[in-house]
Amino acid sequence: MIDGANLKRYVFGDERKLPKIETLQSGKLWDLASVSKVVGVGAVLIDEILSKNIDLDQKLYFYLPVWNEKTVTIRQLLTHTSGIDPFIKDRNEMEFDELKQSLLKLTVTDDKAFHYSDVNFILLGFALEEIYQKSLQEIFAEKVFLKRQMKQTDFGPIAEEKAVVSFHELTAGIVHDPKARVLGQHCGSAGLFSSLDDMVKFVQFYFEDGEYLKLYKNYSPDLNRRRSLGWGFQTTDWLIHTGYTGTFVMMNLHLRQAVIFMSNRVHLKDERQKWIDDRDLLINDFIQSFK
Repeated sequence: MIDGANLKRYVFGDERKLPKIETLQSGKLWDLASVSKVVGVGAVLIDEILSKNIDLDQKLYFYLPVWNEKTVTIRQLLTHTSGIDPFIKDRNEMEFDELKQSLLKLTVTDDKAFHYSDVNFILLGFALEEIYQKSLQEIFAEKVFLKRQMKQTDFGPIAEEKAVVSFHELTAGIVHDPKARVLGQHCGSAGLFSSLDDMVKFVQFYFEDGEYLKLYKNYSPDLNRRRSLGWGFQTTDWLIHTGYTGTFVMMNLHLRQAVIFMSNRVHLKDERQKWIDDRDLLINDFIQSFK
């Protein structure tokens, strides 16, 4: 929990690298899952859009000519209103080249309501790689991690001894998301590992520049679902993004307050709906605790 210059850290639970069970220690690296979207692609695009280097309403194919369709915009992708049908048959059985080609040929529907989907940020990641002619790993290192002095954040796989295992069938340091395992350093939707210390630096960076208050504008063309650039809203004043592994980050830029929650809730069993219900109660409790 971050409240202005005050930082409170808590560590709970066990680390179960079965059959061994140890008390969880601070300083570990966590699978960010979809929080990667705002730490990587989202962070780059926020800066480039606010600096007017990338046009929010430009078509995706302008930046990514190999994309198969000419109506989807950067805004739609960032706010999950693209209408892209994400279904790919046998997706988890594909190797890198086949999966990338399948992603570039996805069908676009007329449904422009909010539908959260990884493919939106995967395609944005491909566009950034085309713009800068570098891998996302290189782009993030240069444009996000260096300026924030985040020295412990990177794509997996990472050294087993440094990471908290996200899923009992995987070695610690291997990303949980199957698409991210295939796409590796080219995945814009998931795949990053980070420490609590680095995530504190990430959040505090947004506290230091009033330009980021523009994130409170509603950028979504879906009038029924208010969205920022990559971020969602939890109440009027809190920007939030969650991850499948149980991670979430929430920031109140007006009050310089934030919560960073690192978790591996899928490690032994995946009770997704129960976790969502419990997580939402926890999020509301955090918000109330700052009042």
